[in-house]
Amino acid sequence: MQRYDARTALVVVDLQNDFADPDGSLAVHGGANLVPIINAEIAMARSEAATVAFTQDWHPETTPHFAKDGGIWPVHCVAGTWGAELHPVVDAEAAAGAPRVRKGANGEDGYSGFTMRDPVTGETTPTELEKLLREAAVEWVVVCGLATDYCVKATALDARRLGFETAVLLDAIRPVELAPGDGERAIGEMTEAGVHSWSTRMR
Repeated sequence: MQRYDARTALVVVDLQNDFADPDGSLAVHGGANLVPIINAEIAMARSEAATVAFTQDWHPETTPHFAKDGGIWPVHCVAGTWGAELHPVVDAEAAAGAPRVRKGANGEDGYSGFTMRDPVTGETTPTELEKLLREAAVEWVVVCGLATDYCVKATALDARRLGFETAVLLDAIRPVELAPGDGERAIGEMTEAGVHSWSTRMR
């Protein structure tokens, strides 16, 4: 099965130091192990003229998203810091040439690559990702990255809601699991919404 063509987008979700590096403030277990897997996927997508886009959490120092300001998360991915940068082993050429969708820059919850939510009012606003994909005539969205139970899930569910055929690469995602089983539950939610479960080993 050919995964990629010009109608496909690979969306690499939040492969940032604070999530993917063991020293990150919100490190996901096994996150660093995904980088070479995703690099190979990026190379395949680019070779087939698919769109590649990266998302990044890009928070201010103070936001209701953080526990110190009333939210649930430790401080992470503060704009311009080491933690917010893409993991250094991410394909540098691809990262330099691909669009980056930075979310949460005004203090929003930035779980989905497509939408952000005001943590106080609940109001949602779109990012530029949908427009970017529509302009590229994308029909299929393939999602990988971190973390399964939050930003990967939210991105995949939004892609389906917006009418894209959507797949998640199960061996190229990892969960945070604030509660045991959150990762499996997230995969179940995505499946129920019509998201396909693929593997990078499918050829």
